[in-house]
Amino acid sequence: QVQLVESGGGLVQAGGSLRLSCAASGRTFSRCAMGWFRQAPGKEREFVATISRSGGITYYADSVKGRFTISRDNAKNTVYLQMNSLKPEDTAVYYCAALASDYYSAYSASDSDYPYWGQGTQVTVSS
Repeated sequence: QVQLVESGGGLVQAGGSLRLSCAASGRTFSRCAMGWFRQAPGKEREFVATISRSGGITYYADSVKGRFTISRDNAKNTVYLQMNSLKPEDTAVYYCAALASDYYSAYSASDSDYPYWGQGTQVTVSS
């Protein structure tokens, strides 16, 4: 069982930056691939970024590639999403998710693969 708590959301002007954090409870964090997803009002939840257990593999949605960076600190049981050059279309509730795996290289861009989810943090980008 993994419990996730996101933080770091807020209101920022276009072009600004935010850093989201997701703190995980339990001793299994280092065995989990992690993902960030987002859901804008009236839209389906969409993939943002994912990182493997060791942090050696990362993968991004095309819409955020070059602007967002996912990272993790297994000693702190925390995954981060650094968001730069924010755009109004990045406005959404951002969720982190965990996927326990026996494979160090495992990662996924599919939300249906993730059994554990945080409650979400709101990011609003004004124009």
